[in-house]
Amino acid sequence: MEIHLLTPADRDWVRRKIIETWGAETVVVHQTVYHPAELPGFIAEAEGEIAGLLTYHLEGEACEIVTLDTWRTGLGVGTALIETVKQAAGREKCRRLWLVTTNDNLPALRFYQKRGFVIAAVHVNSIEKDRRLKPEIPLTGMDGIPIRDEIELEMML
Repeated sequence: MEIHLLTPADRDWVRRKIIETWGAETVVVHQTVYHPAELPGFIAEAEGEIAGLLTYHLEGEACEIVTLDTWRTGLGVGTALIETVKQAAGREKCRRLWLVTTNDNLPALRFYQKRGFVIAAVHVNSIEKDRRLKPEIPLTGMDGIPIRDEIELEMML
């Protein structure tokens, strides 16, 4: 597997992939609008194909994972991208790596906790506010679970 830094040449592809995966070119989390195609990030390639994408945002001593998507399972793509962003955050003197997922995303909760993240906060009914900024956020998510809450996970570096 190879992982490389996003470059300006990747931006159009990232924009298209985010629209395809997230329903719009923006991602809204904790009432903040992000444009992942404009953020720093990494692309993972496996067996000659793009296998994953991670974008992040740096603020002070914190690095927030904004998006993490993988398209090849069982190869360790997500884990490799997490390790890569941890290294990048360390170079930037970040002390905290964090992210937010929704209450319906049980696979993400399992994935991140198995990799050392802990639940730092649960923001009950916060998706309602996010929908004001991005109406495309569905009412129901995985397994028919209503999408209501944001779950903040963190790892101290």
